[in-house]
Amino acid sequence: MTHRSLPALGVLMVAVALTAGCGSDDAAQPDAASSLPAPTATGLPSAPTPSAGPSSASGAASPPAPPAAAQGPTERRPASPPPVVLPKRPAGAPGAKQVVDAFKAAGLKVPHPKDRSVDCGPDGLGLGCSELIATDAVTVYVFPDETSAGDIAETWGGQSYRRGAVVLNYLEAKTPAADRVRYEKVLADLR
Repeated sequence: MTHRSLPALGVLMVAVALTAGCGSDDAAQPDAASSLPAPTATGLPSAPTPSAGPSSASGAASPPAPPAAAQGPTERRPASPPPVVLPKRPAGAPGAKQVVDAFKAAGLKVPHPKDRSVDCGPDGLGLGCSELIATDAVTVYVFPDETSAGDIAETWGGQSYRRGAVVLNYLEAKTPAADRVRYEKVLADLR
């Protein structure tokens, strides 16, 4: 066997494998051995001859229709993820926006406020907070209960302040310690 005939043999083997594996009705499929070309004197199969199957106006044979199983229903995915469900803040606790508005009213800086409540986590599995507003000066978290708020404030150590279910976080802010006292006083006086 020469190297020139190896690619032709490989193509033939792939064609036979595809022909033998197509379709699900075994009775409707011709026997794979009967569709093989007869070997020549060299021991290699002869080139296949075109089939007399249906042809288009251009004279070329049309491709076979895909099997019925390949045309089954298509799985549809939702256009967007389901909405995030956060735990409710406790009755009587101020909301994060209310705290930020109180800081503004007291003349404290709260630049670039962003509602990042979605970062609390889906169904409260993130930090478990109910509300979250981040500013360049302080980040305000509201938790569904005082125990959760206390746990996270303890985790953040000296970089946070807790009053009830509300936690002020200074980890990402460059708020001077003297200014932090002013934010904490406004939160403590907020009812």
